[in-house]
Amino acid sequence: MQLRYAFRLYPDPDQQRALAKAFGCARVVFNDAVRAREDAHKAQQPFPKIGELSTRLITQAKQTTSRSWLGEVSAVVLQQSLRDVETAYRNFFASLKGTRKGPKIGPPRFKSRKEARQSIRFTANARWHLTDSGRLNLPKIGPVKVKWSRTLPATPASVTVIKDAAGRFFASFVIDTDPAADAARMPGSDQTVGIDLGLTHFAVLSDGTKIDSPRFLRRAETKLKKAQRELSRKQKGSKNREKARLKVARVYAQVTDARREFHHQLSTQLISENQGIAVEDLAVKGLARTNLAKSVHDAGWSQFVHMLEYKAARYGRTLVKIGRFTPTSQVCSQCGAKDGPKPLHIRTWTCAACGAVHDRDHNAAKNVKTAAGLAVTACGAQVRPGLVPAPRDEAGSHGFPPEPRAA
Repeated sequence: MQLRYAFRLYPDPDQQRALAKAFGCARVVFNDAVRAREDAHKAQQPFPKIGELSTRLITQAKQTTSRSWLGEVSAVVLQQSLRDVETAYRNFFASLKGTRKGPKIGPPRFKSRKEARQSIRFTANARWHLTDSGRLNLPKIGPVKVKWSRTLPATPASVTVIKDAAGRFFASFVIDTDPAADAARMPGSDQTVGIDLGLTHFAVLSDGTKIDSPRFLRRAETKLKKAQRELSRKQKGSKNREKARLKVARVYAQVTDARREFHHQLSTQLISENQGIAVEDLAVKGLARTNLAKSVHDAGWSQFVHMLEYKAARYGRTLVKIGRFTPTSQVCSQCGAKDGPKPLHIRTWTCAACGAVHDRDHNAAKNVKTAAGLAVTACGAQVRPGLVPAPRDEAGSHGFPPEPRAA
């Protein structure tokens, strides 16, 4: 399977200008390709192929006065921008036909130079490499300093350079890993666990363990409120407003990094200690439309479950999702009697059938484990993990690790 490893980059001022030029050239080629497709659609003509677009928008455009600056960046970056357009249209048409899973998506839109997040991609034929000193040498940009937090387990297939809203640069490497070798490194276990996700506690396990919710966004609200107040007082288009915007973006980046690190540590711990894991398939979008929206987004359940999913596939574990309409909070985990729905403020209740006193979340976690049938799944034959796409965010030097490591 494929994994992404992201590491922080520290380009010098000249390299930052070169990266900004590459971001801009890739954006222009992307917009030109979208415009060419839209013009062909309005003229009721067939869409131009990617080879024709490459010749017209890159090779021939470099020879014109208005687009001669396209030759100042790597041609691979421009070619990958065309491939992004092709992928966007392919996904759009697949969504129209109903062959693509997930919500409906629209056609690709024009990119703006004011977008906070920008990226370019270098494939293997771009001749980028890692130097002996651990720097990332990019064509027409030079060797960029990397903050290594771990060694790469294999040779990367490609690297994507990203500039986020907070002005930070990252290198995201795509690496092919061997699931059999990864599963062999994981210690054997015959334990199973059910997880009940919540807001009072982030997770309650079927063995009675309760994991507190860190509430990263709530803890940063005072600092965020001050930064947003300063931003609202700055004149639009001024340099001071851009500085204030970066302050707000950095607060959000700190919250995002802390939440991601918490999810990675907890998901890795659960995967290493248990052969089978059961979770609920929560309707996060529906819960995010209630008065608990801020707390739901702050918890980040979807990201956590996604980490459990791809790590279980990587290390040969079993992850079972039960239906969101399973009445885990209404059923007694001892006798199986259904006691009816209960308001959220009721945290403990007594079963009318057997008289057992239950903690609401602990009882739900045990019911999640029972509904998933993990006692048979984990102890029987090992389930073959399916194909999992490369996760968007893999653990790496998103923050500021104390000491760099050699690549």
